Amino acid sequence: MRAYGWIFDSLLRRVDAERAHKWSFRTLRTLESTPAGERLVRRVCSVPDLPVRAMGLQFPNPLGLAAGFDKDAAGIDGLAALGFGFIEVGTVTAQPQPGNPTPRLFRLVQDRAIVNRMGFNNEGAAAAADRLRRRKTRRSSSSRTIVGVNIGMTKAVPADKAIDDYVASTRLLAPYADYLVVNVSSPNTPGLRDLQAVDRLRPLLSAVRRAADQVARRHVPLLVKIAPDLDDDEIRAIAELAADFPLEGIIATNTTTSRNGLRSDRNLVGRLGPGGLSGAPLKERSLEVLRLLRQHVGDSLTLVSVGGIESAEDIIERKHAGATLVQAYTGLVYGGPLWPSRILRRLAAERDGGHR
Repeated sequence: MRAYGWIFDSLLRRVDAERAHKWSFRTLRTLESTPAGERLVRRVCSVPDLPVRAMGLQFPNPLGLAAGFDKDAAGIDGLAALGFGFIEVGTVTAQPQPGNPTPRLFRLVQDRAIVNRMGFNNEGAAAAADRLRRRKTRRSSSSRTIVGVNIGMTKAVPADKAIDDYVASTRLLAPYADYLVVNVSSPNTPGLRDLQAVDRLRPLLSAVRRAADQVARRHVPLLVKIAPDLDDDEIRAIAELAADFPLEGIIATNTTTSRNGLRSDRNLVGRLGPGGLSGAPLKERSLEVLRLLRQHVGDSLTLVSVGGIESAEDIIERKHAGATLVQAYTGLVYGGPLWPSRILRRLAAERDGGHR
């Protein structure tokens, strides 16, 4: 922890955040590219077994990497070697797109937070599907890593063609996804969050479900990812839709447009401009949304809690609040490559202590 803290403070935080991300990811992918390199990472980042059964899938442990880190399914096994029980790739769009102009990724170190307005930069569904297909052939059935695929709307597509756009991605990606996520909650694609309205969300989910059933040889669990900025009535409406549809699960939550309660300098925050905020400041609202969802869906759905996960204690708290699984992104950025194994070992110690 101290070593990574020194590297972060003396080097990484002084480098543009997106450039630092690319450097780190490239290094990990280089290690992953050889069996010996991957074995080395897995040995250094070894984690205990903490299995979770959800959505008909066996997860090695409850901690997953949220969408946004590996947008193009380019480094799944290297990321899994860090200890994550599942990797969610994307957000992938039907058409390739460069995303928003740079700079578009910023750190708020004092708040242990990140602001991003990436804009779904990715190489498109066909490229991601090809990588997933080749990985599946290479890995066969030996890999325990659960891979989710998060799909979103191409920015250039008009609102009245949104369903067709999601369906195009689904047809390409569902055959290779352990589960599929419909992302309607990023704040960085104009009009996307409007799709969270139940009257628009229901036909979208229905179309994606039909397309997945047509192209996949098995039932692919379907989830929706929602924003923390919905009001409680909107969240209840989505919960009712999800239980009635039925979906297999809800991912709560995406990033927030709120800047309330930040400790960072107000002028700095203002200069960064718009974008979604992730990390520690999202913890309280993410918990509120989780509790509200579990209250309304009962035990019928898998709830994946995201937002402000930093420790084993956070995972335990989310579990008590109703989460089946959790995901993190910003925690990895501030915690470093040993962070997943560290908190999972702590989680196992808490479990074993409770069994005495």
